[in-house]
Amino acid sequence: MTIQAPERGYLIAPSPENPRLTRRVEGVDQNGEISNIAVVEERPLTIFLNSQEIVTAMTIGDYPEYLALGFLKNQGMLLPDDQVTRVDFDEDLETVVVRTAVETSHEEKLKKKTRTSGCAVGTVFGDMMEGLEGVTLPQAELRTSWLYALAHQINRTPSLYLEAGAIHGTVLCQQDQPLVYMEDVGRHNAVDKIAGWMLSENVPADDKILYTTGRLTSEMVIKTAMMGIPVLASRSGFTAWGVEIAREIGLTLIGRMRGQRFVCLSGDARLVRDMNPADAPVEEKKHRRKSAE
Repeated sequence: MTIQAPERGYLIAPSPENPRLTRRVEGVDQNGEISNIAVVEERPLTIFLNSQEIVTAMTIGDYPEYLALGFLKNQGMLLPDDQVTRVDFDEDLETVVVRTAVETSHEEKLKKKTRTSGCAVGTVFGDMMEGLEGVTLPQAELRTSWLYALAHQINRTPSLYLEAGAIHGTVLCQQDQPLVYMEDVGRHNAVDKIAGWMLSENVPADDKILYTTGRLTSEMVIKTAMMGIPVLASRSGFTAWGVEIAREIGLTLIGRMRGQRFVCLSGDARLVRDMNPADAPVEEKKHRRKSAE
């Protein structure tokens, strides 16, 4: 299924102008002069599945319903046959309650937690590899011209990162078209928001590309695979375990995408080199994103 994005290029784009997501803070710069800058807000969000409290995440506060749905799906707490009946967000209580037609219980899974390397301290419940057994990712085509076009457009898109920094972005793409661009203080949150949007809109994953501004860690690889997306790309670098898992499950993993260069450490069989790197567009320096540390 091909999704038609609006003329501006995104179905959902960052909102750096949203006053709720940043605040102005006064400080002093290296010359001792007053400096007034935008800093990103952090808010707690507690996620419930029916009557069970699951987790409290630190987030910038946008798209809480998508975040809750995506988190539960990526943790294996919402299964394909689970029917979501309601998603209720209470801004005053800072809670989201996801309700299903049949009561669920994940007490055993909640007993075992793995802290991940994600910013804002990500947490994966249960066995990190649970759910990957039997995962088969589609053999989708990936053209290098799409990668260059995506990097060029995404890196020039107005965002909270460019406005205030201290944030990660993740973009769902189809061929050379970016569709949904989510940001958050933790890259895992940004991915979960996209997973929640896909679940809500019943969007297939087999022809999609996931682009992230952060590191290509084991957590990012696992989440991408759990979403059924065959390609994960980033401006940033890799971790060894992330590469190992990607190779084991057949995920195409592309990092260090800077200008006309990139490195593919897994799944290069999907690559179709249809563009001379010398012909790839190069952003002006002021538009280039810094690699996420």
